[in-house]
Amino acid sequence: MELTDELVSLSLRVEIDPGPDPLRIPITDSETEALAKRLYEESGNAPLWVFAYGSLIWKPDFDAVEARVGTVKGWHRSFCLQMTRWRGSQTQPGLMLALKRGGHCKAVVFRLDDGDRLGQIRRMLRREIGTLEDAATIRWIRVQTQQGPVRALVFWAGPKGKRVTSKLPLEKVAGVLARACGHRGSCAEYLYLTVKHLEEWGIRDRNLWRLQKLVAKEIRSIHKLGNEVAVDRSSYA
Repeated sequence: MELTDELVSLSLRVEIDPGPDPLRIPITDSETEALAKRLYEESGNAPLWVFAYGSLIWKPDFDAVEARVGTVKGWHRSFCLQMTRWRGSQTQPGLMLALKRGGHCKAVVFRLDDGDRLGQIRRMLRREIGTLEDAATIRWIRVQTQQGPVRALVFWAGPKGKRVTSKLPLEKVAGVLARACGHRGSCAEYLYLTVKHLEEWGIRDRNLWRLQKLVAKEIRSIHKLGNEVAVDRSSYA
C-alpha cells in the first residue's frame, strides 16, 4: 500500500462536531424501535447475517460468532455519499462508501449471535441510520460464500437524494478524500482502514486499491513530500 499510517496522520486535524443537519429530520426513538422490530420479524428463524463492505469490517457494532468472505452481485462499492459531519465538514465535505447498482462487491459477511438479536439490530440502526429517509437504504441481499449462499442485511445500498454523487472520476474522489476531515476522523483514514482490512481478508477491490494510491499521491503533494520521504508521526501528535 502506498497510503500509510504516516500519510494518514497528515490528513487528521481537530474539528468540532457541528451537530445534526438542520435540514434533515432525525429519526425518532419510536421510529427506530418500529424499524428494528420490522427487521427482526423479517429475519425470521434463520441466522442473522450482516454484509460488511466498509467500516463495519473494521469497526463492527454487533456480536458476531462467524465471519466469511462473500460476494454480492448487482452492487459495487462507491464513494458517493457526501457528508458535512463525522469525516467531513461544511467547509470541506467528505465522501463515504455506499453500494450502488451494477457490478459486484466482495466483502465480509458476519453471522450475529442470536442471544439478543433485536438489541443488536437496534444498535446497528442507531449507528447507521440518522433519518427515516435513510431507512430506505436498508436491504436484504443474497451473498454467495464458499460454504453456500446466505441472506444478509446491508446498510446504505442504493442511496438517493441531493447528498449522492454520480460517476465522479477517481482522481476527483481522491482529492476529496485527501482533504476532508471531521470530528470522527478523516476520509483518508476511512479509506486506509477499509483497504487494509480488506487486504487482511484477501480481498482487493480494484477501485479502492487505485484510490489509496491516488490519495497517497495527493497528500504528498499537499504537504510537498517526495515519495521517499518518511513522515515523523510524533510531529503531528
